[in-house]
Amino acid sequence: MFRPSSRGIAAAALIVAFTMQSPALADPHPDAAAVVRAQREVFNRALAQGDAARIAAVLADDAILVSGTESHVIRGKAAQVELWEKSFSNANRTIYKRTPSSITLSPIFPLALEVGTWRGGKVDSPGDWAAGSYTAKWRRVNGTWKLEVETYMTTACGGSFCQGAALGS
Repeated sequence: MFRPSSRGIAAAALIVAFTMQSPALADPHPDAAAVVRAQREVFNRALAQGDAARIAAVLADDAILVSGTESHVIRGKAAQVELWEKSFSNANRTIYKRTPSSITLSPIFPLALEVGTWRGGKVDSPGDWAAGSYTAKWRRVNGTWKLEVETYMTTACGGSFCQGAALGS
């Protein structure tokens, strides 16, 4: 049976104390999760208001979006902004909202992982909607959190959004 020595216990206690006190290991941005959440809200407002410029400001240059149902991959900020601009020009467009349930910060890199739920519905057709889960990876670049990757999974739908939906298809 292993029995720790008092010297080993003391060394472990010193390591724990040093780790907790070390400024080099402390998070230099303790409010980072709140900042990521705020960036998500900026993105949500931009979607609701049809503001492609604000969306562009949140996205990383090489941002990737994987859609929820067909897993279409949209690569790059320019491609995503073009997609949103096209959507915004439709009077009965779909408005999407992402709601984060958690944001986890990397302890070693300027990264954050957001997990949550999403919902999209037609402006003039409330019975047409889709919803599901998502993950989003953020990176702090020059002090600003940028959205790098979003992956969506559709788990529920109503009306025209359910066309072709069938379990096991």
